[in-house]
Amino acid sequence: MRTGIATVCLSGTLEEKMAACARAGFDGIEIFEQDLVTSAMSPEEVRSRAADLGLSLDLYQPFRDFDGVDDEQLSANLRRAAAKFTLMGRLGIDTILACSNVATATRGEDDILAAQLAQLAGLAGDHGVKVAYEALAWGRYVNDFEHAHRLVQAVDHPNLGTCLDSFHILSRDWDTAPIENLEAAKIFFVQVADAPKLSLDVLSLSRHYRVFPGEGQFNLAKFMGHLARTGYDGPVSLEIFNDVFRQSDVTRTAVDAMRSLVWLQEQGAAWLASAGETERLPLRMATLPRVPEPTGFNFAEVKAASTPAVETLLGQLGFTSEGRHRTKDVQLWTMGQARVVINEAAPEGAEPAISALGFDVENPLLASSRAQQLLAPVVPRKSQADEEVFQGIAAPDSTEIFLCQGSADGTAAWTSEFGPGAAGRGGRRPGAVIDHVNLAQPWQHFDEAVLFYTSALALEPQPFAEVPSPTGLVRSQVMDTSNRGVRLVLNLAPLIQQGDGVHKSYQEHIAFAVDDLVATARAARKRGLKFLDIPENYYQDLAARFDLEPDFLDTLRELNLLYDRDADGEFLHFYTATVGSVFFEMVERRGGYDGYGAPNAPVRHAVQYGQRHSSP
Repeated sequence: MRTGIATVCLSGTLEEKMAACARAGFDGIEIFEQDLVTSAMSPEEVRSRAADLGLSLDLYQPFRDFDGVDDEQLSANLRRAAAKFTLMGRLGIDTILACSNVATATRGEDDILAAQLAQLAGLAGDHGVKVAYEALAWGRYVNDFEHAHRLVQAVDHPNLGTCLDSFHILSRDWDTAPIENLEAAKIFFVQVADAPKLSLDVLSLSRHYRVFPGEGQFNLAKFMGHLARTGYDGPVSLEIFNDVFRQSDVTRTAVDAMRSLVWLQEQGAAWLASAGETERLPLRMATLPRVPEPTGFNFAEVKAASTPAVETLLGQLGFTSEGRHRTKDVQLWTMGQARVVINEAAPEGAEPAISALGFDVENPLLASSRAQQLLAPVVPRKSQADEEVFQGIAAPDSTEIFLCQGSADGTAAWTSEFGPGAAGRGGRRPGAVIDHVNLAQPWQHFDEAVLFYTSALALEPQPFAEVPSPTGLVRSQVMDTSNRGVRLVLNLAPLIQQGDGVHKSYQEHIAFAVDDLVATARAARKRGLKFLDIPENYYQDLAARFDLEPDFLDTLRELNLLYDRDADGEFLHFYTATVGSVFFEMVERRGGYDGYGAPNAPVRHAVQYGQRHSSP
């Protein structure tokens, strides 16, 4: 499949955008008119630069508000079109995108629309270019792809075809099956975009909230499957209007974009296979190594220049120190099957932070190969000849992800590198497991992170939630596996004012599940653990919401435990103080409770905020 991207998706100058697209591996690009108008390069220089980069120039866009106008306006529009067609000749682009009229149309009869499009097609033919007519979802008279295609058929000119844009189809919840009825030769161009399902008008959603495939909620796999069945074999190009993407690093965004198209090809091929499609269709979609989802967390790593505070917290929680690695500046702490690595090889002054996560997978080499084909950066770690070699990749927030060989009994061979007894003590004995990990995401990489964990690690995104905090709403996105062996929570924290600058409220944590939280809390208190001091108002509200036994409520209050309940079970949990940007959570799941105590999150945020801003 030929891949493309519109320059409007990216930040920077036209030259910077072109270079980033080439580095990311795109076959071609769409030149957005504003990028050319504001560029210091001449059309000929743009053409030459694209050739040097190995990029084809596939489309010039947009040509707006042509059809459905009066005769005087039509003459002006044809003059404008002639100028653009001449410009396209200088660029070496043979296709222009013409959008259905949204602003100046006064005539909506199909015979008039077809007659005017016929004049545009004839003029395009004279210049040796083609017109791809696109139905905008908010077009005044033409706003669906089937109507646009009927007009193209009525004109019946070799230089007029349609442009299919997934956003304009799926944002209106239109069925994509009729795409299969379109004549492939008349589909001149295809654009794809994803989007979240928000309660917005379609125009606002389009202009600000489009995202790359896999980062929203559209069924793009089905769209691609129906497109493939038409016999279309031209470019599939991204057209994303997103305020965040246009402020982010241009190269990172281009890589994220390319990753989304690789993922989309796999999803489209899988949809066709599930529908019994066995023929080799002209639109050949690449497939990736298929790997099962992770079975669980192998370890979590906290990195700091000074680690005593982290060691103290883990010891107070009941973790056992398994000693130091024989060749690396790291420690291993275990509690049941929960393993925490403390990495001391941090730059001077670096405060504790979550630096790496290990996931148990069936085949680390195959999983790593898949991730690399999805453009995940490789993270090597030095190993001696007799030490385990981890397959490592970097997540968008720079967290290192290690793909580890899972085992039926829950042991990890690498723990023997900390001493002969460590491996045996890491099995499925009573104690704890890593229940979930909560990672704070930079605002400009949140959507990228969702796609990364979906495509590279086969985690499934759940509907996102927004949690109130003293500094604003925190967007929370759960990513998990089907059996909940891995639960990963991505949080987009609000920006807050601190002194002379604006900073992200950056906190994240590792949660451990135990069988008896009350006993764990009592033991931790005896070891000197300082819990978050939960306000009395919380427990009074808890008594009002749930019919709890007085003694049980007193126990919760005494130990600063939080509680939630749903139709499937109960959830108890508590939090430690924060060191650096890290804190720990201990949880107990009773029955079939599958959440995270979301009603308690505002309490936790408020208490932590108070601690950070309390007077010394």
